[in-house]
Amino acid sequence: MGTGTKQEAAGRVRELREAVDHHSYRYHVLDDPEVADVEYDALVSELMALEKAHPELVTPDSPTQRVGAPPSDLFSPVEHRTPMMSLDNCFSLDELMAWGKRLERIIDKPEAFVTELKMDGIAVNLVYEDGAFVKGATRGDGRRGEDITANLRTVSAVPLRLRGDPPKVLEARGEVYMQTADFEQLNERLRDQGLRTFANPRNAAAGSLRQKDPSVTASRNLSLICHGVGWLQGRRLTSHWEAMQALRDLGLRTNPLNRRVTTLDEVYEFCTHWGKHRHDVPYEIDGVVVKVDPVAQQEELGYTAKAPRWAIAYKYPPEERTTVLNSIEINVGRTGAATPFAHLEPVFVGGVTVSTATLHNEDEVKRRDIRIGDTVIVRRAGDVIPDVVGPIVAKRTGDEQPFVMPGECPSCGSAIVRGPGEVVSRCTGIDCPAQRLERLFHFASRGAMDIEGLGYMTIQALIARSWLADVADIYYLTREQLAELDGFGDKSVGNLMTAIQASKGRSLGNLLVGLGIRHIGATSAHDLAAEAGTLDRLRTMTHEELEAIDGIGPTLAASVETFFRQERNLAVIDRLKTAGVDPRGPEKRVGGPLEGKSFVLTGSLEGFSRDEAIRAIESLGGKVTSGVSKKTDFVVAGDNPGSKYDKALTLGVELLDEVAFRQLLDAAVS
Repeated sequence: MGTGTKQEAAGRVRELREAVDHHSYRYHVLDDPEVADVEYDALVSELMALEKAHPELVTPDSPTQRVGAPPSDLFSPVEHRTPMMSLDNCFSLDELMAWGKRLERIIDKPEAFVTELKMDGIAVNLVYEDGAFVKGATRGDGRRGEDITANLRTVSAVPLRLRGDPPKVLEARGEVYMQTADFEQLNERLRDQGLRTFANPRNAAAGSLRQKDPSVTASRNLSLICHGVGWLQGRRLTSHWEAMQALRDLGLRTNPLNRRVTTLDEVYEFCTHWGKHRHDVPYEIDGVVVKVDPVAQQEELGYTAKAPRWAIAYKYPPEERTTVLNSIEINVGRTGAATPFAHLEPVFVGGVTVSTATLHNEDEVKRRDIRIGDTVIVRRAGDVIPDVVGPIVAKRTGDEQPFVMPGECPSCGSAIVRGPGEVVSRCTGIDCPAQRLERLFHFASRGAMDIEGLGYMTIQALIARSWLADVADIYYLTREQLAELDGFGDKSVGNLMTAIQASKGRSLGNLLVGLGIRHIGATSAHDLAAEAGTLDRLRTMTHEELEAIDGIGPTLAASVETFFRQERNLAVIDRLKTAGVDPRGPEKRVGGPLEGKSFVLTGSLEGFSRDEAIRAIESLGGKVTSGVSKKTDFVVAGDNPGSKYDKALTLGVELLDEVAFRQLLDAAVS
């Protein structure tokens, strides 16, 4: 693009600086961006191009001369001992090689490089004195950040004391981030509570770190990866790779996927590999950071006004794009939840072409002020369902139309209603075809009756032939019927019939999960099964009896009572029993070595399925509950534990990894 006259350029520079400052403030300080990253980057690129063409227009307060956004005034300011500088970016092999040529004009040749996955989180500075964690701060403007010590103390990956022989003073630089699964769970909880959700994991991490109440931060399951050393007193390091080993030896987390290589070709291979596999890790990355390894060469290369010459960020294409929202329709799930979703002009984002995206619920559409016809920001990360972040209000023409939740279900025509205090609207139809498909698929899923081979396509084909209307019909299917389905030969028919027969042996807890009773998850289903023992007993229990069960509060009790008062539901249960599906709950053990001990399970265990762990505890007289409280005796934490792990730390509940859990069981048996 042309730069125009100096007067025109000066006017455009002012406009761009105001826009960049505004969006930088929204992103870095308020954690509430208004535009996609690609649009922000375009504004910065245009400003840099104009300033390069007209260097007389460059001023010290230009966004291009500033490392980061100013710190929020919510927290006390902290001066960093050494600046936390930003990095220059490159986006292609040519730009990476050009950076290498610039290095060779200053030094003969870099001895080696370190390549690091660039976490999309919040940069922090951790200060340790004599091995003790004394101060934690955000990057802020690079020289002064925000004091978030109390909140960082709640992050389990931040050691309160270093291991081994720590230096006198250490500034460790790192990135606090939120894993993709934890981000989705957090937003789901916020939506259930009718609260505002976060646009992306980076914003969720930022918002969680800057809470006035550290207990809120503790509940957010944040993680930390260290990637550098700022100030170091009492030790001399000769390379960045050595610094990373030293940090790890001191008990600080570093990324095991980082590599030391000797050529820029190897650097590019690393960048290309992770560009293709960026969703194979459980967190978001937006590029690769490349650093010259020897400290002596870093010192020789030095710094520009805002970035080290010896490091650069190889950036991947953004995971957010803008497109037009053509219409909003409704999807009805197995519980009758009517969820709005967007039909979009197809757009390539997150490695795929996206034409639909979730809008979560009616309140979210209104809160974000998303309208039909809007130009919107669409976001996709990994296997997460594409999400409409929000509209670009500045691009509205006046023809956009607000969304109105329809009064009738698009699948069956029944009324869609929203109860008092409810966030979700629901279809009221008892035999809604949309609910039928989702209910049947859920019943056959692994966490419920685990009927291998009964997937979406097969269920759809059986529904289309009127052979499946409810879950009991599964047990009345015949070999002759299955043989009529496309792709079903003798072997596949036999396998599915065997799987259906085997499912009759599942536990009462699994059956209750499969029935899809509203609000009843796996833990509460097994709580009900353990107390009631049989379906016959459960269907006659009063509200008071249900509420008296550990882990079953008034909401869950009301939901179970309502389910077992519906004649249609009871008819399905009777047909299940006639077909041989009438499981029993676990036998109650009177006494036992774990009697009176309460357990909570979180994360995944290698040697136990969740059901096996529950049965092992209950067989020894213990009980498993769904929530952590002061009454909880043990929290068993497997891989990728959730917020229950953090709550256990906060409450001082004893934590058991899988080895300790197995040792406890073995000791109880012996």
